[in-house]
Order: sequence, then structure tokens, then C-alpha cells
Amino acid sequence: MAESYLAWTKEAFGLDRIAAKPEALRGVRVLELATLYLGPVTASFLAEFGAEVIKVELPGAGDPIRSITPHARFWKNAALAWLNEARNKYHVAFDVRKPEGQALFKALAAKSDVVLENFKAGTMEAKWGIGYRQLRELNPRLIYVTNTGFGQWGPFSQGRASYDAIAQSVSGMAVITGFPERNPLKSGAWVGDYFGALMSAVGVLAALHWRDRTGQGQFIDFAQSEGLIRALDWTWLYHGFTGKSRGRYGNRDVAISPSDIVRCRDGYAAIAAPSDEAFRGLCQAMGQPELAGDSRFSTQLERLKEESATALLKLIADWAKDKTTAEVDELGSRFGFASAPVATAKDHYHDPHLRERGAVWKLDDPIYGEVVEYGPVPKLSETPGRLKWAGKPVGLDNDYVLKTVLGLTEEEIEALEAKGIVGRWNDTLGRKPPEGWKGEGAAQ
Repeated sequence: MAESYLAWTKEAFGLDRIAAKPEALRGVRVLELATLYLGPVTASFLAEFGAEVIKVELPGAGDPIRSITPHARFWKNAALAWLNEARNKYHVAFDVRKPEGQALFKALAAKSDVVLENFKAGTMEAKWGIGYRQLRELNPRLIYVTNTGFGQWGPFSQGRASYDAIAQSVSGMAVITGFPERNPLKSGAWVGDYFGALMSAVGVLAALHWRDRTGQGQFIDFAQSEGLIRALDWTWLYHGFTGKSRGRYGNRDVAISPSDIVRCRDGYAAIAAPSDEAFRGLCQAMGQPELAGDSRFSTQLERLKEESATALLKLIADWAKDKTTAEVDELGSRFGFASAPVATAKDHYHDPHLRERGAVWKLDDPIYGEVVEYGPVPKLSETPGRLKWAGKPVGLDNDYVLKTVLGLTEEEIEALEAKGIVGRWNDTLGRKPPEGWKGEGAAQ
């Protein structure tokens, strides 16, 4: 039975069948006027499941994210981050700071389901006249999303910028991350942006469902710092009931014991045994079955006591240091405790499991050729997510958006270009196409 079920799921979710299946958000148009990560990644999540995302940038330089790339490394004139997080989007470039550009934005908003922006509170409305209260007059069904650091009201809503490191700090996540004898530690990945974007996208889906039931659009205010606060599990409850702040415990989990990352002979591995049964299995794997009967370790609650946890983790660390990560991983599968090597990007790139599932996705992009990216995460059997193309040069889809969506003529577009309202890329890294580009990759 188990084998037949696994065979059925592999068939149902197979990557080779995705292109023939419909997209869950097909027919939903998202108008994105957002920069850097929090806002654009929100739109990326929606685009993966079929939303038509039209990304609006300024002519020339475009989104500052086009310059964000590790160690100033570009590939075929594109920033690495850009290729990943501008996926599946149509790229149009016009200047919303000018009246003619604002008119274009309003015309697109009138034909859109969602408008997504991440400027400081009040910028869209007070400065440019294209905020929610103006746009809902044109489109009462519009869902309007603001992704900011601190929200649209409150003492921090004006004049305070936020980036991922700021959100991790303000939320309280940084102060509980790291080792007790060292400074608070920022996560290596931009969790404030990515987790925040995910929560913002959930808000969009909830609003779309409400609109389907009532016909009503609405305003969504998402604050990046509050997104991470929502992820702080038991931290606030602990403070409320004890008056104490949660400390930093390194890789140890103080709510599950044992749970830690240990050094092995050839790398690192994570080990966790959250139940008494799993702990007995770990003791068997260690060749020390008597530990399960030790009064200090006999139950989960006993193992969570500070002196017990400290002693137990030392025993596990001493045992693991002579094992390879593969050995620890195999023992976990055999004896019923959780274990896994600490993976690197290289591990992911070559992992057959991740490749088969599309978590690591090989994309044949019309502009950049083969690009390997992380793929959509939730696997939907009937309406799966997919990657169709990577990020494009500034304004590459101007003709598609302005002609097909808005119905402008060639002469009207040329007049806007002459005024500097509409444009394309400038001759700098991150904005322009690859050298030798022949014009392929624009929307038709």
C-alpha cells in the first residue's frame, strides 16, 4: 500500500506534467510598484502560481535590487538576486513621479486585481496621487497592499526605514539568536523579507477569497517587523508568565531535548529526539541504551532541565565527533530519531531529491539560458506552481504592457518615450541584457 501511494504521488506531482496543468492564480493581475525584497518577493510568490505580475520600474536604473549581488558578482550582466526574485514577471518602465506616468499607473490599476507597493507611509497618496483612496475610486474591487517596515500608522510609520537586519533587530528575533557569550546574531538569510513576503501573500489570497464572496476590495497593511514578531513562537508567553526574557542558546532548542547541531568528523549534523521513543532510539544508536533509564533523562520534562540538557548534549557531542554526517543520518533513519547533515548550497544543487521535486529548478530562460533556482514550495496536484522565466532587463515588456493591456498605439508610446516618461535600461550592470543579446525574451 505504501509503495502504491508513493508511486501515485510521484505521478500526480511529477515535474513533467506541470506545463499541461492550469495555474491557480491565472487571471489575477498584480501591479507591482515595489523595490528591493519584501514587496517584490510577495509578487514573486503570487507569480509562481500564475498571477500576471506587471512590475513597474523607473526607466534607466530600475529597481535597486538590480545592484544587490554577492561580492559584486554579475552573471550575463544580471545581479544574481534579480534573476531569482523577478521571476515570472512582466517588466515595464515608466516614471510615476510625473503626471503622465501617474496616468499610466492609474490606467493599469483600473485593470488590475491587486496593487502592491512598499514605499514609506503616505508616499503613494500624498506625493503621487496613486494611493489606495484614489485608486479605489477607479476600481472598487481593487486589493491594495502596502509592505513597509512599521506599518501605515503609529510612531514609527513616518521617517524610519527598514531593511531585513532592522526587522530582525526590532522584532526581537536577533536578541534570541546566537550564543550566550556573544552578540545577538542576524540570520544568514533575509528571513524578514522572505517570511514577511509569504505572510503578505497570504493576506492577498485571503482578500481575493473575500472579494470572490462579496465583490469588495480592501486595503492590506503589512509591517515587516510584525511579521517576524509573529514567528517568535513561545517567546512572549514565556516573558508574560515568568517576567524573564528568552536567552540565546546557540543551536540548542530549550523546548525540545535533545535537539542540537553537532560537529561530526567531516562536517555538521542536526539531531533531535522530541519523544521518549525517539530518545530511546538515539540511545541505542549511541551504543548507550542505559541512558534512557537514567533518572536525568528518562522523560522529556527531565531532559529539559538545565543541568540534564547540558549533560546530555555533551554526551551526544562526544559520540558524534567520531562519526561522519552520513553515518549519523543513517543511524537516525534506522533507530527512529531525527537527523540530517547540515546542507550547503552545493549539496542542494546536486541533490537528486530536491531536483526531482522541483525544489531546485532548472530553468531554460529565453534570455539567459540555463538558470538553476529554488522552485515553488507548496506542491499543488492540480494547479502546480512553476518557473517560466527569470528576471528581465529594465522595460523589456513595455510594448506588451502598454499595447496589449492598455491599448496604446506605437505613436503614443514613442511620444511618451520622447518625454522621458517611458523608457528601458541604461548601460550599466544589472539593467541591460547580456552581451550579444538578439532581442529574444520579451512578452509577445
